[in-house]
Amino acid sequence: MKKFIVPVIFGFGGFAVLVALALWQVQRLEWKTAVLDQISARLEAAPVPLPEQPDPEADRYLSVTADGAFSGPALHVLTSVQFEGPGFRVIQALDTGTRRVLVDRGYVSEELKATEFAKGPLTVTGTLLWPQETDSFTPEPNLERNIWFARDVEAMAQALGTEPVLLVARAPTGDPSPRPLPVGVNIANNHLQYAITWSLLAICWLAMSVYLLYRIRRNSV
Repeated sequence: MKKFIVPVIFGFGGFAVLVALALWQVQRLEWKTAVLDQISARLEAAPVPLPEQPDPEADRYLSVTADGAFSGPALHVLTSVQFEGPGFRVIQALDTGTRRVLVDRGYVSEELKATEFAKGPLTVTGTLLWPQETDSFTPEPNLERNIWFARDVEAMAQALGTEPVLLVARAPTGDPSPRPLPVGVNIANNHLQYAITWSLLAICWLAMSVYLLYRIRRNSV
């Protein structure tokens, strides 16, 4: 009987741990799905006036409108559009008369980078966003050539003298204007695959444990 104690503890203990991990991933799946549903609802909601003090967490993906005119130079963020190749996002300051905020006006090709775009006045409709596109590998912007490699809201706000608030335009901001790009939600939701993986591992572990007990019993007869 003593021969079975360690294999039983090891086998069924490991099985319990793997099942717990699978259940945890199911809970994470439910939570992540709720987050993505909330973001989708915000993106599809009717726009509201730009809040006085937007919060990077509470107001992320909020649909808003802002009245004003574009002023000062534009910053160009290197990007790429599928089937079109490299180009730039055009980031410019929108002056509302009482405040200045950043607006991502959209995409232009390399050939149109130097185009002078319409300044307004106009109403900009878009999405509040604080992109997390920088890390330790992100190059510093080439200020001489006006090429940025990420939408760094804090750094761009300092460069253009605005609040650290970015409004991503949904519709053309004048004529001529850069082409607005859709807001991407870069939140992975792979928890279903993880739950299936842990479940399969639990089944394999249980089968191997039962087989081990069978072999021990057979050899002890």
